[in-house]
Amino acid sequence: MQISVIIPTFNEDQNIGQLVEFILIHGPDSVAEVIVVDGNSTDSTVEVAAKARARVLHCATKSRAAQMNLGAGEATGDILYFVHADVKLVDSFVNDIKDALTSGFDAGCYRYQFDSKKSILKINAYFTRFNRIMCRGGDQTLFIKRDVFEELGRFDERFVIMEDYDFIQKIQKRYKFRIIPKSILVSDRKYHSNSWLRVQLANLTIFIMYLSGVPPQKMARYYKKLLDYR
Repeated sequence: MQISVIIPTFNEDQNIGQLVEFILIHGPDSVAEVIVVDGNSTDSTVEVAAKARARVLHCATKSRAAQMNLGAGEATGDILYFVHADVKLVDSFVNDIKDALTSGFDAGCYRYQFDSKKSILKINAYFTRFNRIMCRGGDQTLFIKRDVFEELGRFDERFVIMEDYDFIQKIQKRYKFRIIPKSILVSDRKYHSNSWLRVQLANLTIFIMYLSGVPPQKMARYYKKLLDYR
């Protein structure tokens, strides 16, 4: 099994170097490549990623769905692992993924914890252990067999947000999905300029809109109005 790690980026020069280096150090024999797909960053993300020995691709659209699909199309591994740039992985990610897939699962993710001492964020982290679609998200990373990814038609590029929920729903309807009982570390930066309550209300609103079939572009515009976030 060879893993292609795919990281969509936009202005992530503070995070991408150490993430790429971590992945290459902890997966020297099993990680085929680290592909950074940049969405027109205005900082030094591309240079930092290249220096850390990632393969850098340029996407014309700043959209995680489009960026991840581009990376998957160029990947050589039989396992695809989609990772956000502000995430800190566990040391055992290679063995965890291989164990899940050899045990009969087709895709999966991790639980998470925030890199914050705010007690209230532990509520969010707690719910990532449950196998419910509302408890999922791209911050938990996503690994999947390449043939399954292609069979499902890749990420729907109409979704500027909620692309991960949409795709994981498709996976769970047809394939076995594993939530690895270990926690990766995710950034709390969304909460730097928004209160906890405001973020939860925004997430709940968008989730209801998604379930109600609201067009993806409308959801994205509304989300930007609800939150002060990049």
